Amino acid sequence: MTSTSTAAKPLVTIVIPFYNDRYIDQAVASALSQTYAPIEVIVVDDGSTLHQEKLQPYMGRIHYLGKSNGGTASALNYGIRLASGKYVAWLSSDDVFYAHKIARQVEYMERHQALISCTDFNIIGPNSEQLMHSVAVKFGSAKEFIRAMLSFCPVNGCTVMMHRSLPNRVGWFNETLASTQDYEFWLRVLLARVDFHYINEQLTAYRWHEGMGTQRHKAAASREFARVRDYYAPRISALLQTL
Repeated sequence: MTSTSTAAKPLVTIVIPFYNDRYIDQAVASALSQTYAPIEVIVVDDGSTLHQEKLQPYMGRIHYLGKSNGGTASALNYGIRLASGKYVAWLSSDDVFYAHKIARQVEYMERHQALISCTDFNIIGPNSEQLMHSVAVKFGSAKEFIRAMLSFCPVNGCTVMMHRSLPNRVGWFNETLASTQDYEFWLRVLLARVDFHYINEQLTAYRWHEGMGTQRHKAAASREFARVRDYYAPRISALLQTL
């Protein structure tokens, strides 16, 4: 039976895109170990051929969705469309949430009536050893944050929590983009004049390892970033002029 205190809290959906990732069990375990309730965990298997067996111990506690391979953006869109939560959090299959991640972020989102927020994070290695602490770039103003978007992506997608309605408002993740679907989505959020809130706490561990896509496809990702940035730069520059 659901307690009164739990029933009064908003449901949060954690979407985990998964493709042949040996760390998937650690990601799922961290999602299921949250101090917050109620949550639902949706694992979107994006056509994997490896490591599905690591999910077996969790099958009774997650929603497991299979689809043909289409990339991270397609997996995110698929999971979010089926999400029941008021809020949605994205967790990459090689990263982990700290136990209080959802609780702290929901409390902030509710208190500030925020549609989207991101947080600070740490970097861990292949064996979960901590490599770097408090890695997120900090900005003194919203204008500084938006200006930085013209140079790099300062938001780690796995620190983000958004209101379930936001993709309907600004558009879904662009499935034609292989590496910068998150960056392009954040730009559209800003252009829609939605406040992008920052929580100065390390709530996620971002894993560096030799198999990570950002390292294996670094050159192609850099080219894609430049194309996306150049496309949106005139509108972002115009927005900065109004601030």
